[in-house]
Amino acid sequence: MTHSTAQTPLESRSSGPLSGKVRVPGDKSISHRALILGALSVGETRISGLLEGEDVLNTAKSMQALGAKVERTGPFAWKVAGVGVAGFAQPAGPLDFGNSGTGCRLVMGAVAGCPITAVFDGDASLRSRPMRRILDPLELMGAKAGETREGGRLPLTLHGARDPVPILYRTPVASAQIKSAVLLAGLAAPGVTTVIEQEASRDHTELMLKHFGAEIVSATEGSHGRRIALTGQPELHGAEVVVPADPSSAAFPVVAALVVEGSDVTFSDVMTNPLRTGLFTTLREMGASIEESDVRGDAGEPMATLRVRASKLRGVEVPPERAPSMIDEYLVLAVAASFAEGTTIMRGLQELRVKESDRLEATAAMLRVNGVKVEITGDDLIVEGRGHVPGGGLVATHMDHRIAMSALVMGLAADKPVKVDDTAFIATSFPDFIPMMRSLGAEFS
Repeated sequence: MTHSTAQTPLESRSSGPLSGKVRVPGDKSISHRALILGALSVGETRISGLLEGEDVLNTAKSMQALGAKVERTGPFAWKVAGVGVAGFAQPAGPLDFGNSGTGCRLVMGAVAGCPITAVFDGDASLRSRPMRRILDPLELMGAKAGETREGGRLPLTLHGARDPVPILYRTPVASAQIKSAVLLAGLAAPGVTTVIEQEASRDHTELMLKHFGAEIVSATEGSHGRRIALTGQPELHGAEVVVPADPSSAAFPVVAALVVEGSDVTFSDVMTNPLRTGLFTTLREMGASIEESDVRGDAGEPMATLRVRASKLRGVEVPPERAPSMIDEYLVLAVAASFAEGTTIMRGLQELRVKESDRLEATAAMLRVNGVKVEITGDDLIVEGRGHVPGGGLVATHMDHRIAMSALVMGLAADKPVKVDDTAFIATSFPDFIPMMRSLGAEFS
């Protein structure tokens, strides 16, 4: 299995104010789940606003390989003819997820409840990421993983359960991917599959399962946790899904609008699910001007229009319990913290160490090479903001799209241009990031 290794470097430099109205791509988490649950349903699912980045397209290809009919009917519009719960067919070849940990792990859960065998693979970055904590609960449910590399790393062969059993599983960390994999496997098991989280993670899978007709109940557990109970062997029915704009993608132009002096940018249809908006909460605490209007919802997911204006930011302390609601946004938050006045402390970031790269170390390196004082203490990131960033550095992206976009945002307001060694991987989640930013007035070359 081969993936392109050609690098695409880019430089970002200080520009005039950013302005305009844009819609960032559809939410990646919702896009993955709409395709997977559409494939596990009876009848036709129509999806509008689907993110057409490489990660999601690889999930679409895997659903086709597993027997569903998946068709693009127009720009960002797709339809899926499903095979029903536990109806996946044996794929003819390996399922290639490219750079997508989310797609890979969720499909592992869906496959684990089917009496088939599938080989899971991806690019060099995905092959380096551990899958054991996904495999552990799936094996309790009756699935079996073939011989794997240390940590359950790809490529791996997963033998789905012939007679999956429901389990009660306490997740070791707040992880929507672990929870979702267990719930998707639990669809095929008789009885009730229960997941207990000490810290509530993203609830997109629960909301969408309900939208497709599953019987699922979520209740509080302790001070910050959730208990989710799914009744197995439902008949899911095809549904209409409108994918809201991705708050994780919006994070980059939002921070750019805050740190580039004089900017005023409006973002339409942004998901405002409280389990995904920790970044916006934190930025407001830092003094950011982010106004919401036109609040509405679809398939249980709220969305709104955001108007963001350049703001003087101040350092804050971000509590560890907020991490699940903004785990993908800490990189660009660190950029915002670099332009703030005072110290920003981000606590409890251990999950950043098992993303596309060790994002905690990579974030610190991105800041240091551009003259920002930063330190890592345990799993905490501490950024000393001085109101401006010297810039002038070359950032190593480690095949990580979020590092690339964060560094490009930094360069738009830094004293000197910021270079990134590779922007090719931005296409995995935000294919139009560079042209969209240019349309707002950003200068890249």
